[in-house]
Amino acid sequence: MEQWFAALSLFEKIYWVTALISSAIFLVLIVMTLVGGDADDLGGDVDVEIEGDTGIGFQFLSFKNLMGFLTIFGWSGIACIENGLSKPITVLISVICGLIMMTAMAALFYYLAKLQSSGTLKLKNALGQIGEVYLTIGANRSRIGKVSINVQGTLRELEALTDEDKDLVQSNVVKVKEITANGILIVELLNK
Repeated sequence: MEQWFAALSLFEKIYWVTALISSAIFLVLIVMTLVGGDADDLGGDVDVEIEGDTGIGFQFLSFKNLMGFLTIFGWSGIACIENGLSKPITVLISVICGLIMMTAMAALFYYLAKLQSSGTLKLKNALGQIGEVYLTIGANRSRIGKVSINVQGTLRELEALTDEDKDLVQSNVVKVKEITANGILIVELLNK
């Protein structure tokens, strides 16, 4: 092994060292990502509670992306060298391949992050939604009932009142027109 490595030119050694070291680190990062370790947090642990939208968005330059770049850069460079391409063409192709890998990884992690949701119900998102009475709602806000309504992509059963002159019974189609301060929906009968 030593004889093989010693026989390589400096140009080839740079590509081999880059490919092998970055591949090992990249493999560890991928395994940590799959088992739930946070590989981008190499500097320690900080306990902070942040309120609001904390999405970073499209992150092109990160440690994972850099390791992906170096891995593909190294292996594509070795492939170019093995095929007898000139040094400038080898560098150009390996840089382009590395940038493509970086872009693909950044896009992948960006779209994976967008799949996460907090699961917190925001009742204001129920305004204007159409649902169906599940439990009878008393006329003129006399008795709380329940409606089945799609809020934030999930079918939910929520408490409701109405200002209608007659009870709203199971299977009546209703529309949410208001939400009280304590989170009860005020609904109106659709297609009176």
